[in-house]
Amino acid sequence: MRLVLLLSFFFLFLNCEDKQSKKKNTTETELRKPVKKDSIVEVTDTFEKLDSRSAMEFFLEYDKHHKENKVRITTDLGSFDILLYNETKFHRSNFIFLTKKKYFVNTQFYRVIDDYMVQAGNSDDIEISKKRGEIGKYLLPPDTKRGFKHDRGVISMPSSAIDNPHKLASPYEFFIIQQHGGSHFLNGDYTVFGHVTRGMDVIDKIAAVDTGEGDWPLQNIYIRDCEIIE
Repeated sequence: MRLVLLLSFFFLFLNCEDKQSKKKNTTETELRKPVKKDSIVEVTDTFEKLDSRSAMEFFLEYDKHHKENKVRITTDLGSFDILLYNETKFHRSNFIFLTKKKYFVNTQFYRVIDDYMVQAGNSDDIEISKKRGEIGKYLLPPDTKRGFKHDRGVISMPSSAIDNPHKLASPYEFFIIQQHGGSHFLNGDYTVFGHVTRGMDVIDKIAAVDTGEGDWPLQNIYIRDCEIIE
């Protein structure tokens, strides 16, 4: 009888030890599992509505966590890719931020001048105004001393339509130089923050459409998608 009790106790001990060992190994395995990037919630993924005072601090912090700089824009006339410059960190971060917020989707090329430039990021659709209202009203200071010039294919940021002697940039909009030889008279006034790496033929198609009052295309040209590719 005593032998039976001893054997029972022995096997019970081994069983408990085995469970503890399995539990320990499972815990160690879980600790060694790589953390998925998507599971990391960064402070910059949530934000209060931006204004000109808070935007600079926000994008300075955003720049530390979001290093993407290649974007593909799909329009009614085709798609093109752009490379954003790390040197113009506020403008690059702003564009990446708005891309991730899907702001540019369903905006339009609203000003087109052949052999000069095409301008996009606005619309007469009330939904676009709502998007801007949710993100905030802010301007970005010019960053024009990085050595970038308004050559053909560069992407630059227009200044706000308000009384704006300091050429503060309208962050929701951008223009791309289509002119052969460039439009260097713009140098020093507007911030070049990237250039087209593929699809200048699409820019040429957009520039060639018929326009009406205010250089607005007679047939609307929408941005159907704007996505980060790297």
